[in-house]
Amino acid sequence: MQGYIIDIKPVKDDDLIVSILAENEVLTTYRFYGARHSNINIGYKIDFELENTKSTIPRLKDVIQLGFPWILDNEKMYCWQRYIRLFYPHLKDVEQIDPFYFYNLENLIHVMTKQNALRAICESYISLLEYEGRFHTDFECLLCENEIIEDISLVRGFLPVHSACAYAKAFDINKMRELFERKKLINFNDQEMEILWDILLQGL
Repeated sequence: MQGYIIDIKPVKDDDLIVSILAENEVLTTYRFYGARHSNINIGYKIDFELENTKSTIPRLKDVIQLGFPWILDNEKMYCWQRYIRLFYPHLKDVEQIDPFYFYNLENLIHVMTKQNALRAICESYISLLEYEGRFHTDFECLLCENEIIEDISLVRGFLPVHSACAYAKAFDINKMRELFERKKLINFNDQEMEILWDILLQGL
């Protein structure tokens, strides 16, 4: 079985509760401490086995880390781990999930090999919003419910608002139209990408 580690909680004697996003489910597993165990961390893709015990949580065993081409790139790995960490609160009350989430991350790993990490992650997040029916492409302000003609900003979930309503940085309206229509961020500069990244980090 394969999956992505989306949360790690230490428990007694250096044991761990490890949450894993697999293809069709979110798993909560128990990992006993041991010198012969492979290193694990949030964001790692692993191959693993589960062993049922008397506990309600299966034991995580035979863990093998599956690397990506950029796993030693500190900047990309840092961004990746911050993004992956957001999946735990987003999916923690769900057991059975659609394979979309797993394969969306699989695709993101491939895209990040050649593309800027923030741009790749933000575009992947847009596809997640669209899949969940939360990508609002109308130009209506979430806060005042009036049409946005110019001075558009985004808040958590990339929801559009007037910059004056949200006291937030305004984006070029034409760039935002392109984002809503093409789901691409190619014309956003580095400073704008940092703003989108900060919005994303507020939560999926």
